[in-house]
Amino acid sequence: MKSHSRLLLVLLLIIAVVGSFWLLRADPARVGETATSVRVEERSIAMGQEEGVAAPSDLVSRAPAAHVPDQLPDSLAGTSVPDGWARTDRLGNLIPTPHLRQLFEYFLSALGKESLQQLVARIETALSVLDEPARSQALTTLGNYLEYKLAVSDLEQSYGEVSGLGAGEMQRRMAEIQALRRTWLDADTADAFFADDEAVDRFQIEKLRITSNDSLTDEQKAEALRQAESSLPEPIRKAREDTRRFADYEQARRELADDPQALAAWRREVFGEAAADRLARLEVEQKAWDRRWQAYADERDRLLSSGLAGPERKEALERLRASHFNETERVRAQALDSIR
Repeated sequence: MKSHSRLLLVLLLIIAVVGSFWLLRADPARVGETATSVRVEERSIAMGQEEGVAAPSDLVSRAPAAHVPDQLPDSLAGTSVPDGWARTDRLGNLIPTPHLRQLFEYFLSALGKESLQQLVARIETALSVLDEPARSQALTTLGNYLEYKLAVSDLEQSYGEVSGLGAGEMQRRMAEIQALRRTWLDADTADAFFADDEAVDRFQIEKLRITSNDSLTDEQKAEALRQAESSLPEPIRKAREDTRRFADYEQARRELADDPQALAAWRREVFGEAAADRLARLEVEQKAWDRRWQAYADERDRLLSSGLAGPERKEALERLRASHFNETERVRAQALDSIR
C-alpha cells in the first residue's frame, strides 16, 4: 500500500511541477531561481525492496533491533565519521546542515556491505549524542531522507536514458527532483542538504545553453562561461579552479617527465614556492609508496595462490602487511585490498 501511495504522490507531483514549469517559462529569471535538481549520478538504491514491504522510514524505529558488527564495513575502514553536524539552536532544536547529510551518506555508502537496517542503526547510534528535541528531529529527518532517496530512485528509473538531453529537458527534470526534495524534507533542510548541488546544476544547464549556442563565437562562449561560473558558491568555484590547476599539473608531469628541473620550475610558477615544495615532497612519498605497494602486492598474490585455508591465509596477510607498512599504512593497504 505504501508503495502505491508513494507512486501516486510522485505522479501527482510531476504533473504539478511540469505545469508550473511551463507557466514559469515566460519569466526566465524565475525559472533560474526555482528549477534546481538532483545529480544525475545520485545513488539509486532500492531501499524498500531490501526490507520487503517496509518503507525505508519504518526502519528508523526498527533499526535498534538489527545486529550491527563491532567493526565498520570494509569500504569504510580507515575513514573518519563526518563531524560538524550536531548543531542545535538555543532551544535545543536541530539545525539542519550539509554535514548532517554527509553523515547519512557516509554510512549509506556501505549499502551492500551491510543491510540498510544495519546502516540505519549505525546512523541512529551516531545521532544518540544529541539531546531532545534535536535527537527526535534528526531521526525524523533521517526517515524522510530515506523516503526521498527511494522516491528519487523511482523517478530516475522512469526517465531512462539521460545523455544527449537539451537544456530545457534537463531543467524540467531538475525541477521535478527539486519538488521531490521539498515534498519529503522541509524547506530549511532541503536548502541545507542540496543548495550547493542545485547551484552546480543551474551552472551545468547554463553551460549547456552557452556551448550549444551557435550564434556565439568561441571568445564569447568563454566569457559567458566565466560569468556563469562566477555565480557559483565560493567554495565550489575554488574547488573547480583547483581541479583545473591540478589537471594542468598532471599534464605537465607527463610532458616534463624527462626534465625534473623544468617540472620544478613549472610547479613554482603555477603554485608558488611553498606549495611547489609540498608537491615535490608528496611526489617523492608517492613514488616510495608505489614501490613498496608493488612489492607487497607481488608477495600477496603469491600468498593468495598458495592454497592456504581461510584463517591461515588471513593471518599470513596480516603478517605480510606488518612487514611492509606501519600501522597507519596497514589500514590503507587493507582498504585497498578490500576493493581489489
